[in-house]
Amino acid sequence: MVQNKNGRMLRGLVCGRLGPLWMWKALLLFVAIAFAGQLLGIIFSKSSVQPAARSIFSSPDAQGPSLGPCRPHTHIMFLKTHKTASSTVLNMLYRFGEERGLRFALPLGYQLGYPLPFSAHRVKGYRGPRVVEFHIMGNHMRFNKAEVEKVMPADTFYFSIIRDPVALAESSFAYYKEVAPAFRKAKGLGDFADDPGKYYDPRARNNHYARNLLWFDFGMDHNANFSAVLARHGEAVVRQTFKLVLVSEFFDQSMILLRHALCWPLDAVVSFSLNARQQKPDGGAGAALTDGWVGKVRGGRLPAKAPPNLFLTEEQREKLRQWNALDWHLYQAFNRTFWREVAAFGAARMEREVALLRSRREALAGACLRDGGKPVEAHRIRDKTIRPFQSGLVKILGYELQPGLDNGTRMSCLRMIRPEIQYKDTLDAKQFPRAQSPQALPGLQSPKLASDRSFFKLDPSRTGEKGRDPGGRTGEEGPRDWDGSRLLSRNRNESTARTRKRPAV
Repeated sequence: MVQNKNGRMLRGLVCGRLGPLWMWKALLLFVAIAFAGQLLGIIFSKSSVQPAARSIFSSPDAQGPSLGPCRPHTHIMFLKTHKTASSTVLNMLYRFGEERGLRFALPLGYQLGYPLPFSAHRVKGYRGPRVVEFHIMGNHMRFNKAEVEKVMPADTFYFSIIRDPVALAESSFAYYKEVAPAFRKAKGLGDFADDPGKYYDPRARNNHYARNLLWFDFGMDHNANFSAVLARHGEAVVRQTFKLVLVSEFFDQSMILLRHALCWPLDAVVSFSLNARQQKPDGGAGAALTDGWVGKVRGGRLPAKAPPNLFLTEEQREKLRQWNALDWHLYQAFNRTFWREVAAFGAARMEREVALLRSRREALAGACLRDGGKPVEAHRIRDKTIRPFQSGLVKILGYELQPGLDNGTRMSCLRMIRPEIQYKDTLDAKQFPRAQSPQALPGLQSPKLASDRSFFKLDPSRTGEKGRDPGGRTGEEGPRDWDGSRLLSRNRNESTARTRKRPAV
């Protein structure tokens, strides 16, 4: 009785002071419905959000097949031989090092003193052995092991790349015909092959491009008379230093061996062919005789003359092998070694990994490059800063980026197609920001470096634009190589050749 009375009093107080009970029940029901609605909204909202688009460079395919517990090599020396697809390999080293903030042993100009034997003081920023840690060295040099060892750490991985001397001679003739006296005098490569001694003076500057160029780049005497003893000795010298020698005719297989030797992800060795030479449409005598990864030259300006005649009979090809006998020995020896390494790797395994490499290249070309990755003439590339350098009597092709790429993807794609000269400038500016000159190079975004005294002023002919003298000559200094190093003028070379008795060959 007392409890009922107390309950009525309490309800009366609540209803009187805080409102009717039904109002509180309605309020609680409303709050419950609102909370449930908010919870359901969050659930549906989360389910409707699409995952952020991932860059193709961050996909699982970028890593490739497992390499096991190895650690990536970061101390690397690449001997960049001429006309061997070495520009494509150097691009890989540039990309790998830039992405990981590694230090490059960069030249004061664009080559490490070539064609003189390499000296450590040609490296920008070098202050003595072990004073500065350099991770990657790869610009053109004439190899000099003792000097290289002053720059690079003791655990450096040395590798290089070679090419069939006949194919190498074709590229060398196409590019250096106007600067190598031995080539300039010949009507065509076949004419030169028939009687090299008629045109070749071993003392004339730039004639090293015309005989045993691989042997020369490895730092040995390319004019030495061939003997089996000398050839085997040179081979042993190369083997002693270089742990891997790639073969440009088998570029994809080479990249798989390189990837495993360096313990690098697959994308680090995926590349687009750089400095590809345009093939003559009619396939005639002046056409390049190789394509794909082989048949590359560094330069190529819009030609004022007809392309060089590279046609060779089988007999002339054999004569070129004899003329370049030291190179031919190196090529045969390291070609055999290459295939022994492929066999040890496993033929079936190699086939699978090459297929993955090519599939990945195709995917990146589709994502990065306009028109499915088809190379175009330099003057057709809208972005002048990525036009390949043009010099010689052939056209060098480049690429255009796919429009609408996000910033991260665009940067990764740009690294894959950035020409060698521009890429070197980019890295130089990062490593030596205080060495920049305030005036930028015409045709390039990278600034001219104050320490680079030998660098040429780029003109339209070097970037594929129409304009100035296609010969790239500056006053009376004569023609220059792609890195700006001076080459002897035609008159001086010819007068030199006339005053010297041609040696017996």
